[in-house]
Parts: sequence; structure tokens; C-alpha cells
Amino acid sequence: MRRSLPRLAGARAAAAAAVTAAAAAALVIALPASAVAGSGDDGFTIKDPRITESSGLAASRAHPGIYWTHNDSDDGAFLYAVDSKTGKTVATITMSGVGAPRDVEAISLGPDGDLYVGDIGDNLGGKWDHVWIYKLPEPKVLKDQTIRATQYVVKYADGPRNAEALMVHPKTGRVYIVDKNEDGGHLYEGPAQLSASGTNVFKPVATVDLWTTDGAFSPDGEQLAVRGYFGGIAYRWNDGKIKKQERLNVPLQGQGESVTYTPDGSKLMYGSEGAGSAVQPESVPGSGGSGSKSPSGGGDSAVDGSGMSGGFKVGALAVAATIAVAIGFRRLLRRS
Repeated sequence: MRRSLPRLAGARAAAAAAVTAAAAAALVIALPASAVAGSGDDGFTIKDPRITESSGLAASRAHPGIYWTHNDSDDGAFLYAVDSKTGKTVATITMSGVGAPRDVEAISLGPDGDLYVGDIGDNLGGKWDHVWIYKLPEPKVLKDQTIRATQYVVKYADGPRNAEALMVHPKTGRVYIVDKNEDGGHLYEGPAQLSASGTNVFKPVATVDLWTTDGAFSPDGEQLAVRGYFGGIAYRWNDGKIKKQERLNVPLQGQGESVTYTPDGSKLMYGSEGAGSAVQPESVPGSGGSGSKSPSGGGDSAVDGSGMSGGFKVGALAVAATIAVAIGFRRLLRRS
């Protein structure tokens, strides 16, 4: 039951804020000062106090320097356009025609210039027999406005599951989802075209060896990046057939749940939940870019099996338990 009593809701909010703050504090203590302060010249901090659970990230193509994000639940049908130069929200979009979102976890841009929003989270561990995708045109003018979205019903060929990663291929427009499983999940392929009048069945096409919290296609469509809380993998893309390329240099964040490529494809931008959360840049495998000044190194030779560098490993282990407790506690609160 959700929002059954005002007092319970207030307690849940206070408890969630407390554990999030504890995780963030542990993270700051564990990381070297240079890693906290030097997140990269092109990074930014989300300053909108309404955005406390940023769970998806998409770089705008129509508006340079703008990143779209959203909260993951209990917020409503809202999307936020954040200016990377200032960290401030420059437009709030209210989606109409979608009912009440349950657990919005991802956002992506398609080749048609539309925003695809994934209401695909399932905090009950795969109990909902269907989830939703919303599609709406990216606005030409950045201002507060209401935009009607098309709602698509989604089911999985092998039954309900929790997911947080939705990606639209920039060339074909086909939609893909990666489910979230601690033991690794699968890449699911949607139909060639989504149908607003029927059910869209997503079928598993490949194994993804990661507890995935988000994913993104490179602008040229040749690479798929998936991230988790403590690591990530870059895959070479071949029409739904994926081949592991190398580990990603994922920055250690309080609760890292989003990733997107910059419009030129030279960097990956990583976001996290929490009030005043940072979006941090890292280099893209094979791009030759410098990315963040984080000491995470590059390539498989510099990272361990989780996708973290040796320099980060001790700090990661120190905060992993704190973050895991925070995530688990928030999950329990949402189920109550």
C-alpha cells in the first residue's frame, strides 16, 4: 500500500532521506578528496530541490547542453530539462494521457526526435504483469508546458520482472530493455514498431552480466553501454547481437542509476539519485577522449572485475555495505 496515511508517508520520507544522507556521507569519507572535488570539467550538479531521485538521463539533441531527467517514483508525470552549464532546471514537462506513473526509471531519445520514458521499474520484484513506455516529442521551446504522450503497454515473453534500463537505437528506432537482477540479467528486444493499441512483447536476445541500473546507445548506434552501482560494460552492437568490448570507468556514486552519451559520443555522463546529485563525465571506450579526471584509469588492465580501478576498490568496499542497506531499506519502505 502506498500513501495510505500522511503520518506514514512522512516517516517514510524522513527515513529515506536519512539513509540516503548516510550513504552520501560514507561515500565522501571513503573517497579521496580529489575524487570528490574533481568530477570533470564538463560535469554538473543538479540543483533543483524537486529532483531527489534522478533515475534516468538523456542528452538533448535539439538543445545543446540540456539533459533530460526525472524522479523514479511518487513524483508524477514530470520530466525536467537541466542546463549543464548551471545545473538549473530550465523547463518542466508534464506528460498528459499517461495516467499515474508507477516507477519511472529511464529516458531515451529516438531517431524521430521523440523522448521515450520507461515506466518499467517494479519494486515488488516482478509482480506487475505489465509496464509502460511513454513517447512524446521533445519540445522545440524550453518552457514549462504540458505535452500529450502516447502510452504503450509492455510485457516480457518470459514473465514479469524489474527493470531500470531502456534504450532506443538511434538508427533503427527499436526499443530495448535490460532487466535488473543481482545475478545478471538479459537484453530484451521490443517489436520493430511499438503499438499503442495492443500489447508489446519484449523478448530476451542476449545475456548481460551486470546488475544493471541504466543503459544507453552511442549516437552512431555502434556501442551499448550498461551501468550498475559499482561498474559497467561497453558492448559492441551488431543488430541486437552484443559482444563485450571492455569495462567502463564508472564513478563511485551514492546510488548510481543513470547514464547517457554526450551528443558527440565522446563521453559518458553518469548520474546518481539524491538531492544535489552530481552528473560526472568519463571517457568512452575507443573514443580516445580524456573524459573525467577521475583516477579510474582506462581499459580492462586498470579495473577489477566490478569495473572499478584498484584505487577505488578500498573506498568502494567501505561504502558498499552502507549503500546496499540504504537501497534495501528504501525498497522495504516502498513496499509498505
